[in-house]
Amino acid sequence: MDPKHTGEQYDAIASWWVDQMQDSTYGVAALDRAIKFVKTGRDTLDIGCGCEGRFLKILLEQGFRCTGLDISKEMVTLATTRYPSVAFAVGDICSWQLPQQYDLITAWDSLFHLPLRSHEPVLRKLCEGLSKDGVLLFTGGGGEEEGSIQGEFGGKRFEYSTLGVPAFSQLLWDFGCAIQHLEYDQYPLNHLYIIAKRLR
Repeated sequence: MDPKHTGEQYDAIASWWVDQMQDSTYGVAALDRAIKFVKTGRDTLDIGCGCEGRFLKILLEQGFRCTGLDISKEMVTLATTRYPSVAFAVGDICSWQLPQQYDLITAWDSLFHLPLRSHEPVLRKLCEGLSKDGVLLFTGGGGEEEGSIQGEFGGKRFEYSTLGVPAFSQLLWDFGCAIQHLEYDQYPLNHLYIIAKRLR
């Protein structure tokens, strides 16, 4: 599971992705729920922001100052033309250093592309990258144990991994965050989203 390869795969489907997702509301209900937990501050980071920017659109409309990060250069190029007021970066969240703390970090369908060994250090980085009472929204694979699978999307092959719900829950607590909401949003598929808040 190589992040560089993942970026290349998304580069190849970037234009197709814009056409497929331009009117999509996928994940928006979860974002709306997460925003309700944000009590102070308006700085936000969207990891795996993609090119059509449905999360960025909502965040900008609600007065957030937005940074978008994606491993795909083509995705970021397309997103920049749509949202010139957003600060974009091309990078791998495993090595990319957060330039500041954020009041809201979103990672919708992005962290599950990480190699298993990278989940824990990235989750620590994101929790530490939250301001006091900051909120983290991310998706992952459900279930009780860690594992990896492969799948096809847009004619390209992608790999996915998860630590499982118990490990995610424990790590968030260890890193100073508490789960505010957890939902299997595509049941019976093993896809879930978690909203956590930094407490310490």
